[in-house]
Amino acid sequence: MIYDIRHVTTYEYESPVSFARCTLRLEPRSGGGQELISHKVEIRPRPSERNVRRDFFGTLTESIVIEAAHRNLRIDSRSRVSVSRKPPARDAVSPSWESIRDVAFEATSLGPSSPVGYVFASPLVPVLRPVSAYAAMSFAPGAGILKGAVDLMHRIRTEFRYDPKATVISTPLDEVFDKRHGVCQDFAHVMIAGLRGLGLPAAYVSGYLRTIPPAGQPRLQGADATHAWVSLWCGAELGWVDFDPTNDLLIGNDHIVLAVGRDFSDVSPVDGIIVGSPKQKLGVAVDVLLVE
Repeated sequence: MIYDIRHVTTYEYESPVSFARCTLRLEPRSGGGQELISHKVEIRPRPSERNVRRDFFGTLTESIVIEAAHRNLRIDSRSRVSVSRKPPARDAVSPSWESIRDVAFEATSLGPSSPVGYVFASPLVPVLRPVSAYAAMSFAPGAGILKGAVDLMHRIRTEFRYDPKATVISTPLDEVFDKRHGVCQDFAHVMIAGLRGLGLPAAYVSGYLRTIPPAGQPRLQGADATHAWVSLWCGAELGWVDFDPTNDLLIGNDHIVLAVGRDFSDVSPVDGIIVGSPKQKLGVAVDVLLVE
């Protein structure tokens, strides 16, 4: 499948901003059944500096500086991506989760794809005893790692309620777990925390999800959204397998990967600092269009 993706981020400031420094992570990745065909980002007002690098996790990261006074900032990212991946069956045979745990801790590489870098707590995902105990109920002794992860994903989907008003980006994980309400970011963080609490390597994935309107209704422009899910290392043979706890799905061709990290703080599409206005209004519009 080939997708055209448009991701427009706008900031409106109450008073003029004299300086802004932002970090952009808006280029979809290549690899794992996904290939980037084209990508460009238009920014208004025009930055005085634009520098591109790859971060530790392999994400293309662009740093921009805007020195002209402005009350509006618009970042318009457009990409074309080809996706062709087939997830394993939900009941596929896989190594025991204990064996994967042991191998992960014995890893000798410290590179971005090494499982050992995703075993420990990270800034937004502490290892909490109640969350670890919750995850442990899905992993019986000797159970296959896929079976356990599928069960944990399903339980989060059925026992947590999707509620965009329940949390914000800064809501602590223990509060999300206690409320059992949140959004895709929260559900991914809960699943990652539970897996890491068992010693299993789990990464945070940001990206896009193609949405299909109800029968007979038009597709609304800008109605798609950024999404988040979990990548679990399942051993050398299976590699990294992706799970979407918000929708109880193993990742197939409707998901487009943008960035991978330890948690949301590693993959935020746009972040930075400004000098000037104390108040701002953020707008995000995403379109994921199937081309072929």
